[in-house]
Amino acid sequence: MTDQPDFLVIMTDQHRWDWLGCNGHPVVRTPNIDRIAAQGTTFDQYFVASPVCMPNRASFMTGRFPTVHGLRYNGCHLPVSANTFVDVLRAGGYRTAAIGKSHLQPMIGRKLPAKENPGPIAEAWKIDQALYGEEQPSRYQGEDAYDIPLPYYGYDHIDIVTDHGTEAGGHYRQWLRRNYPDLAESPVRGLPHNYSVPQALRPDMPEEAYTTFYIRDRASQYLTEQARSDQPCFTFVSFPDPHHPFNPPGKYWDMYSPDQFDLGTRYVDHRVPPLPLETLHADFEAGTPPATRTFPFMAREQHLREAMALTAGMITMIDDAVGTILDALEASGRADKTVVIFTSDHGDYLGDSDLLLKGPWMRESITKVPLIWSDPAVREQSARCAALTSTVDIAPSILHRAGLSPYNGIQGRSFLPVLDGDAVERRSDVMVEYNDANARQGYKSPARIRTLVTEDWTLIVPASERWGELYDRKADPRNIDNKWDDPRFANVRAEMMERLLDRVIGQMDESPKAVHPA
Repeated sequence: MTDQPDFLVIMTDQHRWDWLGCNGHPVVRTPNIDRIAAQGTTFDQYFVASPVCMPNRASFMTGRFPTVHGLRYNGCHLPVSANTFVDVLRAGGYRTAAIGKSHLQPMIGRKLPAKENPGPIAEAWKIDQALYGEEQPSRYQGEDAYDIPLPYYGYDHIDIVTDHGTEAGGHYRQWLRRNYPDLAESPVRGLPHNYSVPQALRPDMPEEAYTTFYIRDRASQYLTEQARSDQPCFTFVSFPDPHHPFNPPGKYWDMYSPDQFDLGTRYVDHRVPPLPLETLHADFEAGTPPATRTFPFMAREQHLREAMALTAGMITMIDDAVGTILDALEASGRADKTVVIFTSDHGDYLGDSDLLLKGPWMRESITKVPLIWSDPAVREQSARCAALTSTVDIAPSILHRAGLSPYNGIQGRSFLPVLDGDAVERRSDVMVEYNDANARQGYKSPARIRTLVTEDWTLIVPASERWGELYDRKADPRNIDNKWDDPRFANVRAEMMERLLDRVIGQMDESPKAVHPA
């Protein structure tokens, strides 16, 4: 074994920062994730690069923002020509594995891209369809595990779970056909229940057949197999939950009661509701359902509490799986040289302002998510880090800890100096991108939004709109009193706009480096 540490990254999906015991949630039980926090550093201001699954996962992999790495919204793809930090680890001698949800390519059966333009050439990029079908359902039709050509974005070993809940596919679906043939057809049938929140489904399947425990067992097995490896290991374990649909199986379905949950910020709390929120409220009052099940919607109080209870069940099921994985790591004998990282790809409104799911309205409930860094070199006690941090910072931090140089064009910065007390390295702000593929929620065109967060302020600017948002994070932590049009804060707005403009202008791709600069 070398002196380089192993890495175990555990990622959840659509998981708010405050829905962990270690982050103060009064109801949801997460003793095993809290166990990671008890021996690590918990970040209190970690923001995603984009509050959408695919763009942010690509930012995690590349250390670059969506407008630079190219995967701007769901249904797009990370170019196979893109380097990732996993590629750097692999080149540096690491064994690399991904188990669970990848979602760097489309996974729901749509052709990419749709050829809508007339003429022989439809897009600005040359795209070989054959290169971007590795997560599509058509590759996983039989019982025998489909062999993804490796390395896959840097991974030597990959076990894919696509989609969510009882409709999950990929290698998981092939395993289900072999081991639970009566459950193999998607979607799995549901059991009777008394919940009425949309997308609530009580799956008629044992807990052991559900994706969370499939990933648990695959990850535990892989860690056990690496026990005697003479190479350092990087293992990425990614759960598709606690994403909608709300369908925890078995005992996790009724582990929590809706009555246990209190609602936070409500729609009526906003002094001047911004356009996206106002539009969702108008749809709710008119009884208009969302256009697709992935779009956010406003719900009545009982539905919000039901969604919370079912989400809590999914989170505790993940936590139980994390406990088993941590036990497997301990049993492998490699725990004392493994950096364990826990995080999520984005959040969920989950009751915030009476909303569920996520969409083109920037709130900390969808932009701020958990990040825990547990390093075997400093596991004597827990710590908390208040520094502003971004998804793009994880890749350079892992490479820094592994003693490997990042590639040219990486946009994040290692947060390890901050953990060592170097105040000079602290970010003064973080930027969050949102790039929509559809015009919805009152936007005249597909939403292009940039958010800038500082210690004191949050600025939200949508393109081609005549409105924006400005919130005092300390005086108004719930972000309900929009100061955008308040003349008393015109100077603050101007300063924040100038800082945001500087960040946007600086988003040029610097790779490849010029050989003969002018």
